[in-house]
Amino acid sequence: MTANSQQIALLDALPETAVAVGVRAADWREAITASGDLLVASGATTDAYTAEMIETVERLGPYIVLAPGLALAHSRPSPSVLRTGLSWAALATPVPFGHEANDPVRLVIGLAAVDHDAHSGALAKLARMLADTGRMRALQDATSAAEVRRLISEYEGGQE
Repeated sequence: MTANSQQIALLDALPETAVAVGVRAADWREAITASGDLLVASGATTDAYTAEMIETVERLGPYIVLAPGLALAHSRPSPSVLRTGLSWAALATPVPFGHEANDPVRLVIGLAAVDHDAHSGALAKLARMLADTGRMRALQDATSAAEVRRLISEYEGGQE
Protein backbone atom coordinates (compact mmCIF):
# COMPACT_ATOMS: atom_id res chain seq x y z
CA MET A 1 0.00 0.00 0.00
CA THR A 2 1.49 3.37 -0.93
CA ALA A 3 1.55 6.42 1.33
CA ASN A 4 -0.94 8.14 -0.97
CA SER A 5 -3.50 5.38 -0.54
CA GLN A 6 -3.24 5.82 3.23
CA GLN A 7 -4.08 9.54 3.25
CA ILE A 8 -6.63 10.38 5.93
CA ALA A 9 -8.36 13.75 5.88
CA LEU A 10 -8.04 15.73 9.10
CA LEU A 11 -11.80 16.02 9.42
CA ASP A 12 -12.20 12.26 9.01
CA ALA A 13 -9.65 11.66 11.77
CA LEU A 14 -11.12 14.42 13.96
CA PRO A 15 -14.91 14.10 14.27
CA GLU A 16 -16.80 16.72 16.26
CA THR A 17 -17.09 14.28 19.19
CA ALA A 18 -13.28 14.40 19.46
CA VAL A 19 -13.09 18.20 19.80
CA ALA A 20 -13.53 20.18 23.01
CA VAL A 21 -12.75 23.79 23.91
CA GLY A 22 -12.54 25.33 27.37
CA VAL A 23 -11.31 22.05 28.88
CA ARG A 24 -10.42 22.27 32.56
CA ALA A 25 -7.23 20.47 33.59
CA ALA A 26 -5.23 20.93 36.79
CA ASP A 27 -2.05 19.36 35.41
CA TRP A 28 -0.56 17.57 32.40
CA ARG A 29 -2.04 14.21 33.37
CA GLU A 30 -5.56 15.68 33.41
CA ALA A 31 -4.86 17.42 30.09
CA ILE A 32 -3.80 14.14 28.48
CA THR A 33 -6.76 12.38 30.09
CA ALA A 34 -9.11 14.95 28.52
CA SER A 35 -7.53 14.33 25.13
CA GLY A 36 -7.78 10.57 25.65
CA ASP A 37 -11.42 10.81 26.74
CA LEU A 38 -12.17 12.53 23.43
CA LEU A 39 -10.47 9.71 21.51
CA VAL A 40 -12.63 7.23 23.42
CA ALA A 41 -15.80 9.28 22.79
CA SER A 42 -15.11 9.27 19.05
CA GLY A 43 -14.59 5.50 19.00
CA ALA A 44 -10.90 5.68 18.09
CA THR A 45 -9.54 4.08 21.28
CA THR A 46 -10.38 2.36 24.52
CA ASP A 47 -9.63 3.88 27.93
CA ALA A 48 -6.45 1.80 28.05
CA TYR A 49 -4.89 4.02 25.38
CA THR A 50 -5.24 7.09 27.61
CA ALA A 51 -3.23 5.31 30.30
CA GLU A 52 -0.63 4.37 27.65
CA MET A 53 -0.29 8.05 26.60
CA ILE A 54 0.29 9.11 30.22
CA GLU A 55 2.76 6.27 30.77
CA THR A 56 4.69 7.37 27.67
CA VAL A 57 5.26 10.85 29.13
CA GLU A 58 6.11 9.40 32.56
CA ARG A 59 8.71 7.16 30.91
CA LEU A 60 10.14 9.48 28.23
CA GLY A 61 9.44 12.97 29.53
CA PRO A 62 7.59 15.90 27.93
CA TYR A 63 8.95 15.41 24.40
CA ILE A 64 5.31 15.51 23.21
CA VAL A 65 5.31 19.31 23.74
CA LEU A 66 6.31 20.06 20.16
CA ALA A 67 5.91 23.84 20.00
CA PRO A 68 5.05 26.65 22.39
CA GLY A 69 1.67 25.82 23.91
CA LEU A 70 1.14 22.63 21.86
CA ALA A 71 1.37 18.99 22.92
CA LEU A 72 0.81 15.95 20.70
CA ALA A 73 -0.27 13.23 23.13
CA HIS A 74 0.24 9.74 21.75
CA SER A 75 1.62 6.29 22.38
CA ARG A 76 2.66 3.36 20.25
CA PRO A 77 0.09 1.51 18.15
CA SER A 78 -1.58 -1.07 20.37
CA PRO A 79 -4.72 -3.20 20.64
CA SER A 80 -6.35 -0.29 22.52
CA VAL A 81 -6.39 1.71 19.25
CA LEU A 82 -9.57 0.80 17.39
CA ARG A 83 -9.01 3.13 14.43
CA THR A 84 -6.65 5.96 13.53
CA GLY A 85 -7.93 9.20 14.99
CA LEU A 86 -7.19 12.60 16.45
CA SER A 87 -8.60 14.56 19.37
CA TRP A 88 -8.46 18.29 20.11
CA ALA A 89 -8.51 19.47 23.73
CA ALA A 90 -8.18 23.26 23.97
CA LEU A 91 -7.49 24.01 27.62
CA ALA A 92 -9.28 26.80 29.49
CA THR A 93 -6.05 27.54 31.36
CA PRO A 94 -2.62 26.45 30.09
CA VAL A 95 -0.80 23.83 32.17
CA PRO A 96 2.92 23.02 32.47
CA PHE A 97 4.14 19.69 31.14
CA GLY A 98 7.73 20.18 32.30
CA HIS A 99 9.09 21.23 28.91
CA GLU A 100 11.82 23.83 29.31
CA ALA A 101 11.10 25.80 26.13
CA ASN A 102 7.46 25.18 25.17
CA ASP A 103 5.48 25.29 28.43
CA PRO A 104 2.76 25.95 29.35
CA VAL A 105 0.51 23.93 27.05
CA ARG A 106 -2.76 25.41 25.82
CA LEU A 107 -3.71 22.76 23.23
CA VAL A 108 -3.42 18.99 23.55
CA ILE A 109 -3.93 17.07 20.32
CA GLY A 110 -4.33 13.35 20.85
CA LEU A 111 -3.10 10.93 18.18
CA ALA A 112 -4.07 7.30 17.98
CA ALA A 113 -2.69 5.21 15.13
CA VAL A 114 -3.38 1.61 14.20
CA ASP A 115 0.11 1.31 12.72
CA HIS A 116 3.20 3.42 12.09
CA ASP A 117 2.13 4.56 8.59
CA ALA A 118 -1.64 5.09 8.43
CA HIS A 119 -1.62 8.45 10.20
CA SER A 120 1.32 10.07 8.39
CA GLY A 121 -0.74 12.02 5.85
CA ALA A 122 -3.09 13.50 8.45
CA LEU A 123 -0.17 14.29 10.74
CA ALA A 124 1.71 16.09 7.95
CA LYS A 125 -1.40 18.16 7.12
CA LEU A 126 -1.87 18.94 10.80
CA ALA A 127 1.73 20.11 11.12
CA ARG A 128 1.43 22.39 8.08
CA MET A 129 -1.84 23.84 9.34
CA LEU A 130 -0.50 24.53 12.83
CA ALA A 131 2.68 26.10 11.43
CA ASP A 132 0.52 28.93 10.02
CA THR A 133 0.54 31.32 13.00
CA GLY A 134 -2.61 33.17 11.93
CA ARG A 135 -4.56 29.96 11.50
CA MET A 136 -3.17 28.57 14.76
CA ARG A 137 -4.29 31.71 16.59
CA ALA A 138 -7.79 31.41 15.08
CA LEU A 139 -7.95 27.73 16.10
CA GLN A 140 -6.80 28.53 19.63
CA ASP A 141 -9.42 31.28 19.90
CA ALA A 142 -12.25 29.05 18.61
CA THR A 143 -15.13 28.85 21.08
CA SER A 144 -16.78 25.63 19.88
CA ALA A 145 -16.00 22.26 18.35
CA ALA A 146 -17.97 23.28 15.25
CA GLU A 147 -15.78 26.38 14.81
CA VAL A 148 -12.58 24.32 15.13
CA ARG A 149 -13.85 21.90 12.49
CA ARG A 150 -14.95 24.77 10.20
CA LEU A 151 -11.46 26.31 10.36
CA ILE A 152 -9.88 22.92 9.60
CA SER A 153 -12.34 22.36 6.75
CA GLU A 154 -11.41 25.72 5.24
CA TYR A 155 -7.75 24.77 5.48
CA GLU A 156 -8.24 21.33 3.94
CA GLY A 157 -10.44 22.74 1.19
CA GLY A 158 -7.65 25.11 0.18
CA GLN A 159 -5.08 22.30 0.09
CA GLU A 160 -6.62 20.08 -2.57
